[in-house]
Amino acid sequence: MDTKAFRRTLQKSESYHRKGFGHEEEVAGVMQSAYQSSLIQQIRENNYTLQRGNVTIRLAEAFGFCWGVERAVAMAYETRQHFPTERIWITNEIIHNPSVNQHLLDMKVEFIPVIEGQKDFSGIGLGDVVILPAFGASVQEMQLLNDKGCKIVDTTCPWVSKVWNTVEKHKKKSYTSIIHGKYKHEETVATSSFADKYLVVLNLEQAEYVCNYILNGGNREEFLAKFKHAYSEGFDPDKDLECVGIANQTTMLKTETEQIGKLFERTIMQKYGPDKLTEHFQSFNTICDATQERQDAMLGLVAETLDLMIVIGGFNSSNTTHLQEMAIEREIPSYHIDSPERIISGDRIEHKPLGKEIEIAENWLPDGEIVVGITSGASTPDKAVEDVIEKIFELKSNAVAV
Repeated sequence: MDTKAFRRTLQKSESYHRKGFGHEEEVAGVMQSAYQSSLIQQIRENNYTLQRGNVTIRLAEAFGFCWGVERAVAMAYETRQHFPTERIWITNEIIHNPSVNQHLLDMKVEFIPVIEGQKDFSGIGLGDVVILPAFGASVQEMQLLNDKGCKIVDTTCPWVSKVWNTVEKHKKKSYTSIIHGKYKHEETVATSSFADKYLVVLNLEQAEYVCNYILNGGNREEFLAKFKHAYSEGFDPDKDLECVGIANQTTMLKTETEQIGKLFERTIMQKYGPDKLTEHFQSFNTICDATQERQDAMLGLVAETLDLMIVIGGFNSSNTTHLQEMAIEREIPSYHIDSPERIISGDRIEHKPLGKEIEIAENWLPDGEIVVGITSGASTPDKAVEDVIEKIFELKSNAVAV
């Protein structure tokens, strides 16, 4: 399938919308009341610090809603304004935030049902409106919706589209796209759908395994078993790793993406020689600016002296998880929560440890004077951050009173 030609044709269709519907003013009021926070603005203006009693809050200097997320949510709200009576669907969570997705459900925006791990599009009819989320949608899904005669509202983040364009360049030269990402993540599923040949690597360890295979060969069956579900149909590691291009899921850890790109560059250079590098290797910068800013800000925050760290964001949010990793690497007591309601009391917090299921931690909030670092993923509204801060202040105040 010529995916580039299909996208071009789709984008010229009268049923395709990517720029909103002119209801910005009405939506801006809803967005401000639901998601913005005067307290957070106050903290920003006070050098990202707020002290009350024996609690000092230190905010990361970049956190929360990024431009792409804010745009996607606003477009989803505009869609309901513009199509007040039509049935509206969304192919996945608009972003990885439970409160935002609940707001859409309350507005009668339906989510495509998932049955036995597969999306069921059978309920969508001619003329229905379907929103593509910020992570994008696979080209196969877009084609199916177009064939059904749906009105498509595309909120895909431009940074994600940039990665798709990179993959298209790989495909044009018959290169295999090495995608740094999580093969099940919606964004990576969408990105890989634009590739001809691809292999998804989760981390530097997997990338090193692949590079060793490029240099020294290995057990083909072991390779395919190790990357099961993470490569294109018919992928052959003995043939399809001769020419490779690097791409990434935009929410991955940027330092690791850079390391993986450099590792493959060195490997290809060693295998074929420096003079043949451009014949076997392509790399473009597809690291999202907002992801990079939030990770850089987190590095600055965890370099300070903190008693604990709160990371706020959806449990299935990749960019939030990577922020959590940074605190853990520096051995700072850290709690990943998706909403203020996870803070049960000063003694108990429901959180998700890295790589584990949700659990309850006891005695998480230290006595006496404390400095609390706080950041949030790109899908987290400022209002949620405010509510977490206020809850910590309240718990510490009550503890002093007792």
